[in-house]
Formats: sequence, C-alpha cells, structure tokens
Amino acid sequence: MNQKIKEYISLLDQPIDEPRKQVLEQLVTYIRESKNPQLNFICTHNSRRSHLSQIWAQVLAHHYGIEVSTFSGGTEATAFHPNAVAALRRAGLNIPEETEENPRYKVSFSEEKEPMICFSKTFDDSVNPSTNFAAVMTCSEADAGCPFVPGASLRIKLFYQDPKVADKTPKEAETYDARCAQIANEMKYIFSSIK
Repeated sequence: MNQKIKEYISLLDQPIDEPRKQVLEQLVTYIRESKNPQLNFICTHNSRRSHLSQIWAQVLAHHYGIEVSTFSGGTEATAFHPNAVAALRRAGLNIPEETEENPRYKVSFSEEKEPMICFSKTFDDSVNPSTNFAAVMTCSEADAGCPFVPGASLRIKLFYQDPKVADKTPKEAETYDARCAQIANEMKYIFSSIK
C-alpha cells in the first residue's frame, strides 16, 4: 500500500456515536461470520457514496488483512462522478484519467492487488454478486426506491449525506473530502474491529 494512503488511514480518528456504531457492528458481524463476505454498496446513481464506500471497504480490508469482496451499484447507472474521483486522488489513491461518458476507472491502492475497475452500473449488473451478499444501502432514496434487493442475505441502512449538495460551490472540494474521510473512517472502524 502506498505511503500516502497509509498516512491518510493513520489520521482517521473521527468519533463515531453509539447509534452509528450499532449499524456498523452489523457489518462487522456479517463479515466475521461469513465464509466469503461480499458487500454491495447501493445508492441511487452509483456515482458518489456507493463508490467511495466500495473502494474504502476494499482498501481497509486489505490494510487489516481481511478477505472480503466489495461491489457497488445504483438503482440506475450514470457515471462515477469526477468530484468523488478527485477526493479519492487527494486521499492517495492512484486513479488515471478517463474520458468516456461512463468511464471505467482503474483504482489502485497497492502493488500487491490488481486495480479495482470502478464504473457506474445498476446493483444487479452482471459484475456484481447475485446471491449471498450484504446489500449496504448508502442513501435513503435508493433504500426507498428499492425495497427488495434480490439475492441479498442481509440489508443494512448505512446512509451518508450526498456531497453533490456542494457541486459548483466554493465548498465543493472540502465537502467531498469530508464525505470521503467519513466513509474511510467508518470502514476503518469496521475492519479494525474484526478479529
């Protein structure tokens, strides 16, 4: 894992309140008790929160030596938003530029691991698991719009405020960096809790 990401992880120490920890503990239990844990992070457009969650879950799982497969999807497909990509780059992930309408980004965080291929897709896309996975709902809109996720063995509501509220404002980078850090911090809590 590159040094910048290690430093970023070492600085993650935001306090997490007890109600939120109870939600995170559901994922800890699922990962601990599953033979082949698979996490599919789901939001409406698969453009920001679900990608940030998928990527940080994989990074922190690797950091703590936990075997897990992470995925993401939406109730509809759009594109992995460039502001979310930029926040991940600022955190130390290696993500080359792409120019397609729905780019397939190669996200690298360690020389020991193949890059993750991240692009916007629906939660039931063929690259995502169809059975025996935890559906982690990262936004209330997707949770309401998708009351049933076929094949999921567990459904968890882990909502995050959408950083798009700051798009095209002076607080754009600050807002995306804060959401990126919040998600990374919570994934650190989850994977550091698994023994």
